[in-house]
Amino acid sequence: MSHDPAPPATEYLRVHTDRGRTVLELRGEIDIAAAVEIIPHLDVATGRPGARIVVDLRHVEFFDCSGLRLLYRARQRVLDRDGELRLVCTHPLTLRVLKATGLARLLPPAPSLDAAPEKPGVTSGTS
Repeated sequence: MSHDPAPPATEYLRVHTDRGRTVLELRGEIDIAAAVEIIPHLDVATGRPGARIVVDLRHVEFFDCSGLRLLYRARQRVLDRDGELRLVCTHPLTLRVLKATGLARLLPPAPSLDAAPEKPGVTSGTS
């Protein structure tokens, strides 16, 4: 069952919970302007010890190096606090960027929120 807290003040991010995980649903064009708005919310979500986070990219239309930096930042913050981070992504161009940069090895993308909790290996600090 999902519970939606008050929505954050950004058009690029919706935060909600799903099966005990905090879902950061990124939306639209994730570029440097969007990243500036997303970082404070990402830091709150990933700053808790043992945080269980899912970053959902299914509603992203454009994803550049600023988006990659957000994912690396979230991953490092969660790992530093003994949490877990899962990734959901289905967009072919975003998947290509994730694979080309090697991030798909560190955060294997799942096709849905239902599949995200089942993906192994994303809590590991190794590459």
